[in-house]
Amino acid sequence: MIDEFAKNNLHGRLRRDREALLWKLDGLSEYDTRRPLTVTGTNLLGLVKHVATVEARYFGEVFDRPSPEPLPRWQDSDGSDLWAAEDETRDQIIGFYRRTWEHSDATINALPLDAPGHVPWWSEPRPNTNLFAILVHVLGESNRHAGHADILREGLDGRAGMRPEHGTRIDEEARAAHCAKIEQVARTIAKSTAPVKA
Repeated sequence: MIDEFAKNNLHGRLRRDREALLWKLDGLSEYDTRRPLTVTGTNLLGLVKHVATVEARYFGEVFDRPSPEPLPRWQDSDGSDLWAAEDETRDQIIGFYRRTWEHSDATINALPLDAPGHVPWWSEPRPNTNLFAILVHVLGESNRHAGHADILREGLDGRAGMRPEHGTRIDEEARAAHCAKIEQVARTIAKSTAPVKA
């Protein structure tokens, strides 16, 4: 009974994070979904592609249920899953992610939480694992990257939150006043904790 509760709870949270990540693309131009928004090149469409690839590997290869999607061998990973190439459309990447959900969901639904799995890219002594550990791991990855996407989207147009209905834009004057207050506190604390010169 507790296993089914845990499995359903983790799976439900994974579904929530998947949807949160995808809605971060809604209403944005092709340029804004693809352009690097950090010094390391992090971009919104690349996050979706990356999380889809992570899910495809963990709920596929780990349980000997390979993804029907073409994936490069994990040994050949070159970072190309972190951005969209010129010949990849937004719809293709979203479609890949949604098909990956179907395959992952089938794996999750078919196996018990203690189903054994093997992660060849994890170092010894951890490569042997189970569905519970993989669900927690992938949920953490999805949640982390949905958070990245949240910050990136907020930087583009001010929309934030986990669901579209919570993504309303904040009044610009109110936002500026709020940020100014936080900045002032930071400056005050910085002055009061600055080392005294002798």
